[in-house]
Amino acid sequence: MSDDLGQAQRDHWQNVYERSPHMYGSEPSEAARHAAERFSAGGAHTVLELGAGHGRDALWLAEQGLFVHATDFSATAVRQLASAAVARGIDDRVQSHVHDVRRPLPLADASVDGVYAHMLLCMALSTAQIHGVIAEIGRVLRPGGRLVYTVRHTGDAHYGAGISHGDDIYEHGGFAVHFFDRTLVDDLALGWYLEEVHPFTEGELPRRLWRVTMSRRETG
Repeated sequence: MSDDLGQAQRDHWQNVYERSPHMYGSEPSEAARHAAERFSAGGAHTVLELGAGHGRDALWLAEQGLFVHATDFSATAVRQLASAAVARGIDDRVQSHVHDVRRPLPLADASVDGVYAHMLLCMALSTAQIHGVIAEIGRVLRPGGRLVYTVRHTGDAHYGAGISHGDDIYEHGGFAVHFFDRTLVDDLALGWYLEEVHPFTEGELPRRLWRVTMSRRETG
């Protein structure tokens, strides 16, 4: 992703959250519910959500008893998330960070038990940048920990529509999306255990997505 496109998307999301602070509502997504089940099965205590937005999933995960690091590149969204955590009495279980995933994660090696990212990896990131994010996730995730992520894929109605930025990135209605093909999913799973690639739909279009669950290989 070019720096210009990245800045344009950051500005776009800032404006979206300022205009519509509750645009996604307060109920957790089905993807978050699945992630909570997988994290619980692995005995997780501390998790990281990338691209948490105003926090509907991060806050719900915290209410399930997890300690949640929640990141987003929108300072507006992070402020909304932190304020909501205080209002719901769970600010002791939520730590929010303003963070751009094109930069190293602000966490120590092997410091979280699970990572969750709902449509973050299919934002306006190049294939190389997505591989970089996965490498950083692998760094902060403890051996045996799980990553659950969702992405729009090349079977989506908006794939190939709107403004092309190359590398399967298309901008439609101001939102730039990197549409995944199965080869990219498999490439990102190299060195991991790929547990599941589950197709589902979301929203009114509907958006067509994959929910990918994979775990970091144990060392030794």
